[in-house]
Amino acid sequence: MAHHSEETEITVLPPDKEKIKKLWTVAGILGLLTGFEFLIAFMMHHGPLKTSVFVVMTIVKAGYIVGEFMHLRYEVKVLFWSIMIPIVFIVWMLVAFLYEGMKLSDINFLN
Repeated sequence: MAHHSEETEITVLPPDKEKIKKLWTVAGILGLLTGFEFLIAFMMHHGPLKTSVFVVMTIVKAGYIVGEFMHLRYEVKVLFWSIMIPIVFIVWMLVAFLYEGMKLSDINFLN
């Protein structure tokens, strides 16, 4: 039995400064959006406006994350919107169902 001792040489490439800068930019933007959400969470009174702002901000952040990390921002715009528009409608549907459900639960069926 022959023992092969071919050692492969590992090459370490220098860090790509543009990619690192882009990652820090994305992290900064997401951090700012999250900070804005925290301000709204602690400064606004509970109500439909606050909930609406959170839903919109969540969709914006999701779109940004999908665009950057899944590289859909660099694809055909139709592909990006074919993913984002159904997400918007699904969130809208959930909010509408919750709103209607809360209205129905206020009705007292026993009286």
